Amino acid sequence: MDIGEKIKRMRIEKQLTQEELANRCELSKGFISQLENNLTSPSIATLIDILEILGTNLREFFNEIDDERICFTKDDMFETEDEELKYTFKWLIPNSQKNEMEPVIITLYPGGQYKEEKPHEGEEFGYVLAGAVYVHIGDKKSKVRKGESFYFKPRANHYISNAGKTTAKVIWVSTPPSF
Repeated sequence: MDIGEKIKRMRIEKQLTQEELANRCELSKGFISQLENNLTSPSIATLIDILEILGTNLREFFNEIDDERICFTKDDMFETEDEELKYTFKWLIPNSQKNEMEPVIITLYPGGQYKEEKPHEGEEFGYVLAGAVYVHIGDKKSKVRKGESFYFKPRANHYISNAGKTTAKVIWVSTPPSF
């Protein structure tokens, strides 16, 4: 494991400069630079302080995670259909409910709608690939056409519907997962 590189990557993810990290840890910027370039090694106490500022601990830091899967094929996707509400629902990433966001494709047939969801934490985003949909949030209703998108914080009951005569298709992303 390249400790210096991993600390640098985590520092950048937290949007900290070397100087900001050094100040928070009561270290010098030069020490952080040397550490990130593997020119010095920290004491355990110093490493614990640095990792705490970076939002982790020794156990998590040294826990080697298997390579994360990045690409997925059609065979990885799972689809379900609701004939009563007239939609098909395709999960694009297997087990995405364990991730921070959940991307899906929903196909709404004419007169169809997705089930109404209760308010929850997070955010939702959608991009209309085909047709047009109505986004219902509480008592508000907005039309979104092909090539347009929607984004909202789900603080009220919400769902999408297709009042048109053609099939609508939407990429929909929820964070945290709620589908």
